[in-house]
Amino acid sequence: MLLNAPAVRLPSRAAVDRARLALERRLGPSKVLTAPEACATYAEDDSDVGGRVPDAVVIAASADDVATALAIADEFDVPITPRAGGTGRTGGAVPVAGGIVLATHGMARVKEIDRANLVAVVEPGVVTGEFHAMVEREGLFYAPDPNSLDSCCIGGNVAENAGGPRAFKYGVTRDWVLGLQACLVGGRVVRTGKRTVKGVTGYDVTALLVGSEGTLAVFTEATLRLARKPASVFTALVLFTHVRAAAGGASEIIAAGVVPRCLELLDGATLDAVRGAGVAVDARAGAMLLVEVDGEAAETALLRVGEVASACPGCIDVAVAQDASQRDRLWAARRMLSKATRKLARHKLSEDVVVPRTRVVDLLDRADDLCAKSGVRHLAYGHAADGNIHVNFLWDDDAERHAVDQAIYGLMRATVELGGTLTGEHGIGVSKAPYLRLEQSEELISLQRRIKQVFDPKDLLNPGKIFPDEGHKAC
Repeated sequence: MLLNAPAVRLPSRAAVDRARLALERRLGPSKVLTAPEACATYAEDDSDVGGRVPDAVVIAASADDVATALAIADEFDVPITPRAGGTGRTGGAVPVAGGIVLATHGMARVKEIDRANLVAVVEPGVVTGEFHAMVEREGLFYAPDPNSLDSCCIGGNVAENAGGPRAFKYGVTRDWVLGLQACLVGGRVVRTGKRTVKGVTGYDVTALLVGSEGTLAVFTEATLRLARKPASVFTALVLFTHVRAAAGGASEIIAAGVVPRCLELLDGATLDAVRGAGVAVDARAGAMLLVEVDGEAAETALLRVGEVASACPGCIDVAVAQDASQRDRLWAARRMLSKATRKLARHKLSEDVVVPRTRVVDLLDRADDLCAKSGVRHLAYGHAADGNIHVNFLWDDDAERHAVDQAIYGLMRATVELGGTLTGEHGIGVSKAPYLRLEQSEELISLQRRIKQVFDPKDLLNPGKIFPDEGHKAC
């Protein structure tokens, strides 16, 4: 069931025709798709946001291609939507105004790995998981690990400021981006940031661009920070009788001084989905923590995790992965959760809200209450260490959608009331724009709109994203 696209200004037919002709002339027909059936592939991402089939798709192979496409969009007043891997969950890559889709997945070169200075330079189409493997073969480490790492691209990670399970210890994408080469509407190219760890020259434009969801610029190159690969990694499963005990266990582990690189929480309904996918989990367990520690003192940290978790109320068992293959199997089970839970109902929406870690139990209680009142099924899993919980709403009948929307609104409101934020990883995009005013003041939203206008005066670059419709107040 698709969420309706926001109201946006559409380009004229004449402008589209002139833009398509200019794209083919300047880039060559091999880099421009115009057949409706070919363009339809680029009309959606991994969200439930319904877009329009773009009028043209540019398959960029270089920074010059990107600049040319942005110049043509500006020249003919045609909206242009950047797209990398298309794995976004809030409609960030959906062309809600039609026009041009600017696809950068073909720009997939790792241009440099500087082992001495711990820096890499990559193009936006590099697949995140492949980049992980490449740098780890060099004894190096790049921490951001979104769940879709096998298919998502660095460009999209930068645009959304992607996180992942390792964010609690190592931070999110913004913490690993040193600099960017970016193209602006009109085809201007700017370089931001630096290659050094320190650097405070001028405004931090790099930090502004990271997480801007493709609304300010299109990235053609990213300079990334690397680290040395951790000497050792250990993974443990901790089973609990119920999810509140597991959330309490997560807080106790951190309070004991352990800094896990991952601390994942799965509730009972999620465990049922895991079991349904063929993964054996103790039938007594109503919740689970997946805990991972790394570094020189990883073994000591693992022992401390076992001691603390075993003493927590509701703990059933602590099991440690015996080797790398076992650890990989555990993470494979975690990373398939989204697909496994999609099989539980015809429709599923996942909201990636964040609350302070000590309020996770309160958030789970509020979600239970909301869904009990509305009759909407839900489950929850996520990154317990940083309070980033993915609350998933499930339904079969389209007539239930109103109740689902009300439950989502209630969850967003509860999140803000608990001192949290609407999104930890997925971005605002289209689907969360109606709730922005729950968290941000009109003054702050207006300031951000003015920043957008400086970069993109005609609102051609990824229109309809982040900001709520002018007349729309939160539900």
